[in-house]
Amino acid sequence: MLVPALLVLFFSLRGRAGLSPHFLQQPEDLVVLLGNEARLPCAVGTYSGLVQWTKDGLALGGERDLPGWSRYWISGNAASGQHDLHIRPVELEDQASYECQATQAGLRSRPAQLHVLVPPEAPQVLGGPSVSLVVGVPANLTCRSRGDARPIPELLWFQDGVRLDGATFYQTLLKEGTTGSVESILSLTPSSEDDGATLVCRARSQALPAGKDTAITLSLQYPPVVTLSAEPQTVQEGQKVTFLCQARAQPPVTSYRWAKGGSPVLGARGPILEVVAEASFLTEPVSCEVSNAVGSANYSVALDVLFGPILQTKPEPMSVDLGEDASFSCAWHGNPLPRVTWTRHGGTQVLGFESTLRLPSVGPEDAGNYVCRAEPGLSGLGGGAAEARLTVNAPPVVTALHSAPAFLRGPARLQCLVFATPAPEAVVWSWDEGSLEKGSLGRFLVETFPAPVGQVGQGPGLISVLHISGTQESDFSRGFNCSARNRLGEGGTHVSLGHRDLLPTVRIVVGVASSAVTLLTVITGAALCCWYRGKASFSKQKNLVQIPGSNHSSSLRSPEEEETGSSEDQGPIEHMDHSDLVLDDEGALETKDPTNGYYKVRGVSVSLSLGKAPGGGLFLPPSAPLGPLGTAPLYDINSHLGIPSPCKLYRAQEGYLTTPHSRAFTSYMKPTSSGPSDMAPKSPLFPYAAFSTPSHSRLQTHV
Repeated sequence: MLVPALLVLFFSLRGRAGLSPHFLQQPEDLVVLLGNEARLPCAVGTYSGLVQWTKDGLALGGERDLPGWSRYWISGNAASGQHDLHIRPVELEDQASYECQATQAGLRSRPAQLHVLVPPEAPQVLGGPSVSLVVGVPANLTCRSRGDARPIPELLWFQDGVRLDGATFYQTLLKEGTTGSVESILSLTPSSEDDGATLVCRARSQALPAGKDTAITLSLQYPPVVTLSAEPQTVQEGQKVTFLCQARAQPPVTSYRWAKGGSPVLGARGPILEVVAEASFLTEPVSCEVSNAVGSANYSVALDVLFGPILQTKPEPMSVDLGEDASFSCAWHGNPLPRVTWTRHGGTQVLGFESTLRLPSVGPEDAGNYVCRAEPGLSGLGGGAAEARLTVNAPPVVTALHSAPAFLRGPARLQCLVFATPAPEAVVWSWDEGSLEKGSLGRFLVETFPAPVGQVGQGPGLISVLHISGTQESDFSRGFNCSARNRLGEGGTHVSLGHRDLLPTVRIVVGVASSAVTLLTVITGAALCCWYRGKASFSKQKNLVQIPGSNHSSSLRSPEEEETGSSEDQGPIEHMDHSDLVLDDEGALETKDPTNGYYKVRGVSVSLSLGKAPGGGLFLPPSAPLGPLGTAPLYDINSHLGIPSPCKLYRAQEGYLTTPHSRAFTSYMKPTSSGPSDMAPKSPLFPYAAFSTPSHSRLQTHV
């Protein structure tokens, strides 16, 4: 410390004596790129002594070539005071603080800082030069710069010359605060369009403003990109359709799967599917799912299928109270959309065209069935009708049913028919003396049971019956009331009992019995006559049946005269078929042969025709009054039998009934009147009583 102080004192004294040494030029801070040359200027005026440079306070030496420092030297004209320090090539260790000193004059320049710039090396992208990413999956790209670059480089990302934002910068510090490396991480979510794209990571600093680039190529893996087409796109129901599924994928496609409306199509493999179009393809699209190692993707397409109307929503039956509103809903599905009409069952008037039919303030006349109809489609398929019933709740409707007239003191039956919705709470019969809903009360009994069929729009029917045992005179004059009630009201009707007279019925029965006895007697007598005559003689002479009591006069005739007799003598005879009632083995009148066939005279089969009375009874024709005694009309019964050899009957003193045939039949026949076919106004009600020839209850024979 003593020497510097002396030097300062020396120059101070010298300066006072004359012009003192001074710096004409001092060094400035300098930034030099690594490997380049650094020059620090220094000029001292009015000084001819030693000039030296120091590095961070360490003297480099006074010689011009600076021995020991191979890359250092001093240049300039020393006589003029120029002493510049040169460093070449500059290295990192050259970065320091330098001073120029005139030691003999005690002069020191200001410190000049030498900064050495180290340009960055080309950065490194991890995974490069080809980075594999998955489309749609977020990924990070890392760019790293290593070495002693000074200053710390900036890492930038570019794609197609456009800087990318969103990168995150990181530094790694080494010991003693020096920088080891820097990293930049770029976050991105690649798309399928990024496949094959080039990304650049650039390291840029003051030492290298243009920077150094490292490029990478994106190799993207992505699930299949699917396109699906149908041929034809618009198709009639029942036609064939072909679906084509195309896919672009990395890595390649491994499988195809087909579905319709979310349900797998069994047996479908590969990129082509052939189907027959139906209506469901319009609402249930066909989808194709394609898979590879990365993932899968699917695409759906719906067909434009033309089909006829299909019923989707059926109208529901409705039950509404009288005066309320009613509505029916009916939905049809079709392509094109079908036209819907509403009508009443059995009618043609269109009530509406919408899917909903509204009926305001309904009445009893609105009850019935309503039809929702859709016409078939263009192909003639589909369509149809759906029907729903409207029931109008109203007070009961009571109707009197026909009741047969009754006999006095006999049983009677009165009936009424009840329709009601809702069902009636009770059906009551009432009369002057009381009322009855069910069960019995004295002579009265009530039964109620369902009616077979209800009327259109009405609810289930009920038939209520009032039984009366032992009718009285008052029952025929009084009124019976049948009434029913439900929650909406009450309805009723008047039912009367008709009187039936007993006398005509008795007369009918007596007439039938009398006629039956008379005819039975005649048939029995005829059979006995034939039996006796056959026993007395078997001559070829024709036998006679004489019936006494006739008022006809006749003389003896020969067989020839009998055969040639006029029709006027015999009277017109008509053969009538009275097969409606036959008295056979079960009905009683068959006469047996008393000789058991010895004389070959068999029994006589008789058919009896009965009249029908207005009241439904059966009548026999009444017996004719007896004629004067001593007359005996002759009846030819063979002419009504239709046999080849008729057995003639004629008057004789002794007559015989021959039997040329093994069996003879006689039937009861009605003579044809000579007048018009229609009965005269004064004719009897039954034509059986209009005979002109009287008959008798007995058949007499003369042997």
